[in-house]
Amino acid sequence: MALNFGVLALLTAEKGEEARLAAFLKSGRDVVEDEPGTKVWYGFQIDDSTFGIFDAFDDEESRQAHLTGKIPAALSEVAPELLATAPDIRTVDVLTFKHTA
Repeated sequence: MALNFGVLALLTAEKGEEARLAAFLKSGRDVVEDEPGTKVWYGFQIDDSTFGIFDAFDDEESRQAHLTGKIPAALSEVAPELLATAPDIRTVDVLTFKHTA
């Protein structure tokens, strides 16, 4: 497994919408279960209002399928009410990782 292709998204919650954004991220796990190319998916919280998503993929096709899939579509629907700013979504190259089964 060579997870060299990643996506990092940073999200800033609108004041008072932090719990709803956290719930949205938690529900995202079920959505990516239907994406066989999404090998790693994390939803996380950095501070009171800053959240993020990190995903990793074996190849560019899987990354592009994810970027045009259900999670980004769902995020674009809720962004106007849940986010204080536009999401900061970046593709990243994964240089190294450790996986323990």
